[in-house]
Amino acid sequence: MFSAGRVSLTTLKIEARQEIFPLKHPFRISRGSRTEACVVTVSVSDGEYTGRGEGVPITRYNQTVDSVLAQVSSIARSSPIWIAINCQQLLPPGAARNALDCALWDLEAKRSGKRAWELANIPIADQVETSFTISLDTPARMADAAAAAIDLPILKLKLCGDDSDLARVEAVRAAAPNARLLIDANESWSPRHYRNTVSALKELGVELIEQPFPADADDVLETLEHPIPVCADESCHTSIDLAASEESLRSNQH
Repeated sequence: MFSAGRVSLTTLKIEARQEIFPLKHPFRISRGSRTEACVVTVSVSDGEYTGRGEGVPITRYNQTVDSVLAQVSSIARSSPIWIAINCQQLLPPGAARNALDCALWDLEAKRSGKRAWELANIPIADQVETSFTISLDTPARMADAAAAAIDLPILKLKLCGDDSDLARVEAVRAAAPNARLLIDANESWSPRHYRNTVSALKELGVELIEQPFPADADDVLETLEHPIPVCADESCHTSIDLAASEESLRSNQH
């Protein structure tokens, strides 16, 4: 969390605005699709330096652009030091708090001439290997997307729990035989679908299944075999959810 040590006690101007960026290709997951990235950008200025951060309103968590802008506006006239120290208490978890927190870190970094990771005392990694997401689509189109990303080491495939899921993974594996494969179901699977596909996914070299079931249905994992590790996403939205998710995952390892 941001430290308030360098923030002016008297001058801090906070502004928020919507920004929309068109996507090169439609992005689809089990809950829907979009053709643009809609973000809320927050700027925090002390009169000399300006820090910026952004957050994406997520419908899954009942967030809209209007609700995020309203949340930022609700605290914009508060005491600067109060905002800096109590950001996590003033705003609920979500896009508004994330954008404001990032903007405060950016402001402090500019004022101090240091990077945010230095201020947070976090060692920097020379290289970080990340996954590239293949949007939910037909097997053929997902294979084409994988072929276009042939040089990338890790592909994460969006699936939706229908009868074509396995065909999608098979098509991507044929198009990218050397890639490490992860899959993300975004809460769309049923236990039956899991049972019918997990062994074949293991044979295709899938290394991780992300959030197969709805967030309130994790208990079903205790009744299933786990030849592939299962990880939480929507089930672990905030730190409050972490203890329950960790306990569930520990149980699933046995």
